[in-house]
Amino acid sequence: MIEDDTPADPVASRRPAYLEDLAGGVDRFFEPRRTSCPWCGSAALRGRLRTTDLLQHKPGRFVLDECRDCGHVFQNPRLNPDGLEFYYRDCYDGLGEKNMTGMFEGNRAGYRSRAQLAREAGASGEWLDVGMGHGHFCQEAAAVLPGVEFDGLDLGDGVDLARRQGRIRTGYRGLFVDRAEELAGRYDVVSMYHYLEHTAEPQRELAAARTVLRPGGLLAIELPDPECRWAKVLGRWWMPWLQPQHLNLMPIGNLRAELAARGFTVVAEQRAEPHGAIDVLAASIMAVNALTIAGEDLPWRGAPPTWWRRILRKVTFVACVPLFVLASAADRISAPLGRRRGWSNAYRVVARRDAA
Repeated sequence: MIEDDTPADPVASRRPAYLEDLAGGVDRFFEPRRTSCPWCGSAALRGRLRTTDLLQHKPGRFVLDECRDCGHVFQNPRLNPDGLEFYYRDCYDGLGEKNMTGMFEGNRAGYRSRAQLAREAGASGEWLDVGMGHGHFCQEAAAVLPGVEFDGLDLGDGVDLARRQGRIRTGYRGLFVDRAEELAGRYDVVSMYHYLEHTAEPQRELAAARTVLRPGGLLAIELPDPECRWAKVLGRWWMPWLQPQHLNLMPIGNLRAELAARGFTVVAEQRAEPHGAIDVLAASIMAVNALTIAGEDLPWRGAPPTWWRRILRKVTFVACVPLFVLASAADRISAPLGRRRGWSNAYRVVARRDAA
């Protein structure tokens, strides 16, 4: 008997499970809608954005509300654990691992900039990177911070990959808030780079960070800035909205006040330096991708696309290359001025845990 060693189609092999998950619709993936702000408790809410999944193009519609009192922006109704599992599946691992790895590897300058700010604030000793992805930050930061020992924590397979590649010393899998007591007082630095916006209860995550840090230890955070002017100009095409993954987006003033209430002293802030000059380019790519998505084979659809839709998608992307070049040029030209005039799409904060 001759065995067939032809590799299985990764899309086709995932299709039955996805279609089973979607058989009952997507409403079951959401919690009840909130009537108050999850950050400050105010009932003064207004709609900020309605959009779809512009990254993976899984079915569903998503709403971001904004608190009129504190400016906190949050997904409402919010995804429940089943919904988070469904929409994260094949994004960072599985089908999406190759694309994400390329994106992570392309941010080396950003990783070093983060590490440089932490070094200037006195970072040393043992460091836990929460929401570490595939560990690329730890690998780059080691060159900036010789002698620092890097560990990482995340939910996905990236933890094991990073450990095998030698990017981290120790890897932990699970929810940070669930493992905080186990790691209490063990670290001199905890980093949360583009992590808090993915969490259901950011304030609990900050409390967990205080538990894990030694007295005098540093907490380093980077977040999308919901006060960025690009967010208003580009609307649903502003990439840092990243629905449905981003559950909470905090203005820097909110984070600063919460850190003080949790027993931290802010020692460094950056509003301009974290800006990634990709807003117009990312919006352009997402828009063209959305227009041609019928030509991509996706396992959450009942059947592969026809041959002519596949060809049309490829031709359209080739034809739009000049558009992408212009968009990239617009980003680069506007970045130096825009970074300092409210157009930065991210911010960083470093805070020291008080001894008491």
